[in-house]
Amino acid sequence: MVNTPVSSTQKLSKVEGIKERSNFLREPLATQLLEDTTHFGEDAVQILKFHGSYQQDNRDNRVKGQEKDYQFMLRTRSPGGFIPARLYLTLDRLADEYGNHTLRVTTRQGFQLHGILKKNLKAALSAIVRNMGSTLGACGDLNRNVMAPPAPYKNRPEYQYAWEYANNVADLLAPQTGAYYEIWLDGEKVISAEEAPEVKAARGRNVNGTIFPDKEEPIYGDRYMPRKFKCCVTVPGDNSVDLYTNDVCLVVITNRKGELEGFNVLAGGGLGRTHNKEETFPRMADPIGYVDKEDVYDLMKAIVATQRDYGDRANRRHARMKYLLHDWGVEKFRAKVEEYFGKKLAPFKPLPNWKYQDYLGWHEQGDGKLFLGISVENGRIKDEGSFQLKTALRKIVEQFNLPIRLTPNHNVILYEIEPSQKSAIEDTLHQHGIITDPKEIDPLVRYSMACPALPTCGLAIAESERALPGAIDRIRALLDKLGLAKEHFVIRMTGCPNGCARPYMAELGFVGIAPDVYQVWLGGTPDQTRLAQAYEDKLHISNLEGFFEPIFVYFKQNKRSKESFGEFCHRVGFEALREFSASYELGSYAKLSKSRRIRKNQNRVSVRDELFARLKEASIKQEKPMNQIVAEALEAYLGDR
Repeated sequence: MVNTPVSSTQKLSKVEGIKERSNFLREPLATQLLEDTTHFGEDAVQILKFHGSYQQDNRDNRVKGQEKDYQFMLRTRSPGGFIPARLYLTLDRLADEYGNHTLRVTTRQGFQLHGILKKNLKAALSAIVRNMGSTLGACGDLNRNVMAPPAPYKNRPEYQYAWEYANNVADLLAPQTGAYYEIWLDGEKVISAEEAPEVKAARGRNVNGTIFPDKEEPIYGDRYMPRKFKCCVTVPGDNSVDLYTNDVCLVVITNRKGELEGFNVLAGGGLGRTHNKEETFPRMADPIGYVDKEDVYDLMKAIVATQRDYGDRANRRHARMKYLLHDWGVEKFRAKVEEYFGKKLAPFKPLPNWKYQDYLGWHEQGDGKLFLGISVENGRIKDEGSFQLKTALRKIVEQFNLPIRLTPNHNVILYEIEPSQKSAIEDTLHQHGIITDPKEIDPLVRYSMACPALPTCGLAIAESERALPGAIDRIRALLDKLGLAKEHFVIRMTGCPNGCARPYMAELGFVGIAPDVYQVWLGGTPDQTRLAQAYEDKLHISNLEGFFEPIFVYFKQNKRSKESFGEFCHRVGFEALREFSASYELGSYAKLSKSRRIRKNQNRVSVRDELFARLKEASIKQEKPMNQIVAEALEAYLGDR
């Protein structure tokens, strides 16, 4: 049996008491929902999160001396990003009837509705549930939306397994309290899909203290998790889910016949941090082992129980499972999980390299039908000027009754499309200003993400969604000016350090630290396989060009063939970037490029005139700086000595 949980000896945080007194997520939410007020009290706000909603206020509308402009955000629970046609049309209608006329795709494959008033909250939420949706557990201290690759391949069984198990893990770890249906549907329980028998059996199976048999919440107990808990299921090589950022990631392992055998398991990822609190930090998940498919649900319960019983319930800034992995180390964490699991984990199986995928454009499903990935800048589905994405999607879904998969990069995939429907869908999108060919999208935009931030997010201290498009335009103009028009890299921006748009895995991350001021993080990879590092603590957005020009010039002069910007920053190191930037004279790039001069602070190497002529010819032919060719040749020569 496992040891005494550490939480029993801790002085619990205030939120722990709120959860424990809530009667399994009922009070004081149920009582205050009936009151004729514009907002909930602090305790009810904490419980409301578990039901899939955040209380917010529109800071654009704040007036001194007047009450805040209270409104609510609803977030869907959509494992694998699945949105049936009926649910999508309901959300589209609710956005106009009760919300701010937009839908927001999240970076965890759900939808958010913004701008709902308290008096309309029950009507909106119940409509979602009655139309094949749910918001239960989309927020709060429990398992959040389970991600999976959104590609609807019918001829690649590993993708179908990822969808199946993402849905089953979501069901396994869903709250069991009746509070959700009592409060929002007056006790009527609406079930949109039957739960798999093996999931139901696993939830009730008590192995070494993994559940509380006598509780309304058998897995969570009366205090739920110490903090949010995030899972994903993916297939080997497909990193569309940012797998290293999850508390738990299951990787589908099949045999040569395509039959499911089990899962590789990674644990301990998470990105949230707090400015000026060095004890908080982003962390990548670690491989912890392999589990057979028959045991995967018991293993998931064992991991949840380990975090549930040993996660920090005194300090919420230290409560995510990543800190348990950091403090204990992988070996101790694995040993504790195995105590709950009742057996040893098998060794982690070899995997191919991870690649980021966004699945934009037209693709074949493998069964004769098609799917279409549509880029949604910063996830905001709206009608604005000639850009009428909201109207276009509504027309297409209404006409063809198509299901949708939301992507972890907050884009949209329409699928189950008959080839005969392709031209009509293309025409509708083009008539409403929507690009369907991903080659026509600026890659800086295509691979970027921003969180909503201001004006609705209560944690935001800087702009994000409203600021990133302008920042990208300025970065593109600077790259073009410096002769780097073909370069692109992953840019992500957040309005606070919690990292909802995952900036710490980007090649270039902006993290809000004050109004119009951002930390700059550099050094991630295009495939999100390495953490970026903080390079600059306070960059005012007005100084963007002056700050990045020397960095981009240094990149152009010293990059290796096919080396990405993030990989370059990691290779050369921040000291070299800072040294070059400190001695760089703004606007001097044009003079340098004409004369091909080497800077005074760099070492010089002389070559014969004949060799210099050949070097210059090669530079022009290969479109590379001469110093890059020399550096590559010397590295190749010296590396063999």
